[in-house]
Amino acid sequence: MFHLPKLAVTAIVAAALMVGTASAQTVLRSSDTHPDGYPTVEAVKHFGELLSEKTGDRYSVEVFHSAQLGEEKDTIEQTQFGVIDLNRISIGAFGTQVPAATVTQLPYIFRSADHMHAVLDGPIGEEILAAFDAVDVVALAYYDGGARSFYNSEKPINSPADMAGMKLRVMQSDIFVDMVAAFGGNATPMPYGEVYSGIQTGVIDGAENNYPSYDTAGHAEVAKFYSLDEHLMVPEVLVISKVVWDGLTPEDQVLFREAAKESVARQRELWAAKEVESKAAVEALGAQINTVDKQPFIDAMKPVYEKYVTDPKLQDLVARIQATE
Repeated sequence: MFHLPKLAVTAIVAAALMVGTASAQTVLRSSDTHPDGYPTVEAVKHFGELLSEKTGDRYSVEVFHSAQLGEEKDTIEQTQFGVIDLNRISIGAFGTQVPAATVTQLPYIFRSADHMHAVLDGPIGEEILAAFDAVDVVALAYYDGGARSFYNSEKPINSPADMAGMKLRVMQSDIFVDMVAAFGGNATPMPYGEVYSGIQTGVIDGAENNYPSYDTAGHAEVAKFYSLDEHLMVPEVLVISKVVWDGLTPEDQVLFREAAKESVARQRELWAAKEVESKAAVEALGAQINTVDKQPFIDAMKPVYEKYVTDPKLQDLVARIQATE
């Protein structure tokens, strides 16, 4: 968890926001690692449009896509300091900084996209969003990140045994490193932007991600084997710097939350369409997609749960998520 000296920065940002409000539109900078047109990028643009409408054009959002402001891990700290105003981040990029959010990174914690939506759209979802306050960002809404599966340049993965010794990129998250180890592979944390060259040069054998990322990052060109184990459904989260948030009036804070929540439907619609489009695109490139029996993969995750769900509060949270229909 970061403990940042924010008092002076808060005052400066608050003053800037007040000046902007009084004289002209305040343009908020938002970061995303994905390319222009990607569902999360378009959803944040839509959030900006809704926000402009709700605030009488006092606020707008400019989305810096394609990691223009840095990779996710780097932009988190910039957002905490108030250098970046808004950020669309995978919850996985926060690692274990937010214990309640860590639960959403557990392999197979969500049975399906519908189950994930039922959890995140209800009181459990609100509870997890509120937990981000402790790390100097305010979480406004969840976006879909799809189901993540493994892909590689060597062979189809049909069981955990097929992963023995494989070097696989994961996000910089201890849970994901331990997950790959439990499957028998060698996890290699690296920035998203380095995965293509990593596979191409043999530094890694493969990675894991959803169809749209596998497609839009060009990974299907260098890793032809995509195995549908669907081990993770890690939500994305739209966050605003607490420094910036504290400079807003309570009335505007309400409008920011409303606009973020209303942008979710657009993101989910775009996401569903993009998954279909990307699956067709990677198949056209010659990707070989195979389904797997998930049960051996689920069974292999027992040590991961035992390691990360030791706190009684987290055990209760896991139980409540699993009990959600």
